[in-house]
Order: sequence, then C-alpha cells, then structure tokens
Amino acid sequence: MKTYVRLLKYSLKYWKYLALSIFFTLIFAILNGVSVYLSIPLLDTLFNQGVQEVQQTAVSKGSSFLPEIIVSIKDSISNAFNSFVFSGSKLDALLKICIIIFTAFLFKNIAGYLQAYFLIYVEQGLVRDLRDNAYKHLHTLPLSFFKKERTGNLISVIVNDVVAVQNSVSATFLNLIREPLTIIVFLGIALSISWKLTLLSLIVLPFSLTIISWIGLKLRKYSTKIQEKMADITSIIQETVSGVKIVKAFSMEDAENKKFGNESANFFRLMLKITRVRNVSSPVTEILSVLIGVVIIYSGGVLVLENESIRASQFLGFMFAIFQLMPPVKELSSVNNRIQESSAAADRIFEVIDTPPLISDPPNPVKISGLNSDIKFRNLTFYYDDSDERILENITFDVKKGEVIAIVGPSGGGKTTLVDLIPRFYDPTDGAILIDGVNIKDFHLKELRSKIGIVTQETFLFNDTIANNITYGLENVDRERLIEVAKIANAHSFISELPNGYDQNIGERGVKLSGGQRQRLSIARALYRNPDILIFDEATSALDNESEKLVQEALDRLMKSRTVFVIAHRLSTVRNADKIIVIENGKIVQEGKHDQLLEDKTSLYNKLYNLQFKL
Repeated sequence: MKTYVRLLKYSLKYWKYLALSIFFTLIFAILNGVSVYLSIPLLDTLFNQGVQEVQQTAVSKGSSFLPEIIVSIKDSISNAFNSFVFSGSKLDALLKICIIIFTAFLFKNIAGYLQAYFLIYVEQGLVRDLRDNAYKHLHTLPLSFFKKERTGNLISVIVNDVVAVQNSVSATFLNLIREPLTIIVFLGIALSISWKLTLLSLIVLPFSLTIISWIGLKLRKYSTKIQEKMADITSIIQETVSGVKIVKAFSMEDAENKKFGNESANFFRLMLKITRVRNVSSPVTEILSVLIGVVIIYSGGVLVLENESIRASQFLGFMFAIFQLMPPVKELSSVNNRIQESSAAADRIFEVIDTPPLISDPPNPVKISGLNSDIKFRNLTFYYDDSDERILENITFDVKKGEVIAIVGPSGGGKTTLVDLIPRFYDPTDGAILIDGVNIKDFHLKELRSKIGIVTQETFLFNDTIANNITYGLENVDRERLIEVAKIANAHSFISELPNGYDQNIGERGVKLSGGQRQRLSIARALYRNPDILIFDEATSALDNESEKLVQEALDRLMKSRTVFVIAHRLSTVRNADKIIVIENGKIVQEGKHDQLLEDKTSLYNKLYNLQFKL
C-alpha cells in the first residue's frame, strides 16, 4: 500500500482539479439519488395515492432509530415536496414529477461530465509526471547502471509499466471518489425507508471483502510477473530489430521466431492466469448480491403485505436504491485488485527512480573555464560495483595542454575505461583526475563535459537531419560554423551531394549513410562545440582504407591546438603522439615516445607495433 500512497502523492500538485472533481462527484451522487428517489412519488401518482395518504406514512416505522432532528428535517422536506407535487390533479402531479426527473437527470449528467473531465486531468497529469520523472532520472544515472540493465527492460518500464499504472489509476481514482459517495447517498435513501431491510442487505459485505483481499494478493503477484515478462518481450524485439542484419546473415530467423514465440506463449499463460483471478471477484460479488437481494425482496414483501409498515411505492423505491448500490459495490470490489496491479507496475518504476545517481554535481562546483595548463592522473584505481576484479590499478601520468596522448595495449586492458573517467562516465574507486590542479569531481558535470569532445568506433547518430546531428542539443545554430566544421571533418562534399543537403534525414542510427560518412559526421559534431579536450576511441578501426584516409585527415585538423587522447589499433597518429601510454591488465607497463618504446625489442609495445601498426 505504501507504493500506491506514494503514487497518489503525484496528484497533490493538481489538488484544485481534484477538488473540483470531488465537488461535481458529490453533485452527481446527490442528483443520482434524487433521480431514483423520485420513483416513489411517481409510483404513488400511478397507484392513485393522494397527498394526505402519502403524508400519513411519510415517517416510516422502520426509521425510528434515526435522531429526532434528522427525522424532523426529513419529514419537513418530504411534506413540502409532496404538497408541491400532489397539489392539483393527478395529471398535474405526473407532469411535475416528469419535469423534475428530467431536470435531475440533465444536471446529473452535466455534473458527471465535469467530474470525469477534471479527474482525467489529474490522472493524466500524474501519469505524465511519473513518466517524465522516470525518464529524467535515467539521464542522471552512470554508465554502470546501463551496463547492468537491459535496454528492453528500461523501455518496458517507461512505456508498458506506466501504461499499466495509467489504466489502474484512472479506474481507481474514479471509483474511490464517485462510488463511495454514490453508496452513501443510496444507503441514506435505503435507511430512510427501512433500516431493517438495509442492514439485511449489508450482510454480503464481509464475504465480498474476504474474497477481494485474497484476490488482490494474487493479482499483485501475477502483475509483477507480467510486467517482467513484457520487459523480456520488449528486449527481444529491440535486440532483433537492432541486429536484423546479423540475424539475416546467419539465417537465424527461425531461431529468433522460436525464442519470441516461447516468451509470447509464457506471457499468454500469465495473462490467462491473471484474467481468471481478476474476473472471479466480480461474478462472486454479484452472485452474493443477488442472493441477498432475493432475501430482501421476500422480507420487504412481508413488510408490505402483512405488517404494512411501508407502502408498496416505498418498497419499490427501496429496491431501486439497493439495486443502485450494487454497481458501485461491485466496482469497489475491484478497486483493491486494480491498486495491487498498479502497485506492481509502480514498484518497477520507482525502482528506477530510486536508483541513486552515483555521479552527481558537488554542492559548490568550481567554475571551469577550459584547460589552461595540464591534466594529471593520480593513482587511479577502478573496479565495477558488482565485481572485485580491478580494471585499472595505480594509473599515474601527466598530460600538458596541447599534447597528443596515445593509449595502446591488448583488448580488455582498461584503455576505454581510462578515458571514460575523464568525462566522469564513471568515477575512480581510488585516486583522482586533476584539470589545472582541480579535481574533476569539483566541477559542474555539464560544464566539464562541454569542454570534452568524443569520437568513438561505434558512431551513434539520431534519426534526424544532418544539421541537427552535428549541432546536437544546441539552439541558435550558426550556419556558417556548421559548414566550416563539416569541411574540416571532410563531410561537406558528400553532404552537398545529398538531395536536401544539411537538412537531409539520415534515418535511425544514420543507416542511410556509409560507415565513413557517419564517422565524419561524428567528428563534425565533436568539433562544433570547440572542445579543449578530445577523446578518440578507435575511431577508424572499422573503416576501409579510403574512408580511413578521409577520417584521418579530418582528425589531424581536429587535433590542432587541442589536448587529445587517442585509443587506436592502426592510427598513424600513434607514431607522432607526444606520449604513448602502454596499458596491460589495467596497469601502465610502458610510457614514452614511439621511437623510445621501440628500442626495447622485447617490450609489449614493440610486439603490438609489429602486429598492428607496422605497414
């Protein structure tokens, strides 16, 4: 229940709309009761009972348990109403009752519309805020979080789980506000006619509540499993669509279809289970209600036919009121089930929202103007939270402004992890990185990253225009600078040949472009922000010779007057680097210039050079 209460707290900012919805719900419930209560004078008119006869039995023998003041007020209102309605002929009374009934139904429906509108505003606002908060929080989480979580699972949380909450919250909000008020109104009508019959009709409640609570626990269990299974299905779809080329290349369509079919079948079975459990509460409640209704009809008939303590019209009005109680009671019987379902989905959403952002801004960040002197790596040690295996150990070296630093070594040695520490994709377990003598943890995160440009082997471009990809996230785009950086990146020529030039949409992940073209756009994107620090992570390792040459020319232009970190297998830049750092098993094993490192014929660098760099 704590989860659901937390969920409802999102509605507090919409309290004005909620108050209006409750007000119109109250009006709706009262008018709904009035419209049913009017059946009594209507029946009296049709049964040819006059005002005197009606007033003689206005105070029911069965309502003597009510406080005297309430009875007095009720009798006064009833007498005044009866005097107005039954003054004149029978046809006049019939006309008045018909007009009153129509008016009551008219305003009841107007109130119902307004109540639903304001409630939907609250519900949709709650769902929007919940989805926005979950999505925004994702952007505060470090890369380590995304390494542990499946993409499909996160998509499922933001899309499917929020929809599950939306469906449940909508019905629950409506039922928890409208149905109790409706029950109170009709219960009041029933009590005013016969308290004995009313108490008899309430016998069904203990049975219903016991069944409902048991069903609710089952529903929460199955709802959690369903949301997890939907996440599995979403993950399979996401992976298959992203890797469709590999699937087709290895003729794995049948295998993927089988895997998806198995997950879909499991989801189908779970849905059948939850449907069976969910739907059993409603018929059981209704059967119990009808059973008690039959008993009421018989008992009421005895009061009318033998005791004559209530009029036939009152008994029929009582029956109308009791049967009007059944739908809201039936709806309320499913509220707990819906709360459990939405709580199960909300648990998964709050699990993401409650994940602490391990990398965050300091309380009093230091202003960073750029790189003015040097970057110092001091005793860096790093290992992932869920592993005791050290990725980096005691890494120490200095980089002066404007230097090109090449980082080489065997795969899995920690090269990429090392450069990922500079923009704080991760924070070191021990040690520090200092820019101009200031620990990078003391800078505002966005300001630090605005000084860094990154070009990776796996270029990611958005399903947008070329211009928007180069100027990603920036407003007030300088068109001249856009073209200038595209020329520096050797991209302007191929862009100009496209039908829409810089306004050409390049598809998801830039699928409409070649690998070399995508890489050059990535370089232009890094250059447009004019960063002080550049990081190249195997930026040309996946390109053909012609594309590599064009990209290399772009990189050479890009590196001028900047501090550069290069991770490379076959970049000629390594030879001309101001310093080469050789990393093996997370440790620096060699450090120096190209020629110096080659002097040791048994060194790791010499071996790597002969295997990978030597032309």
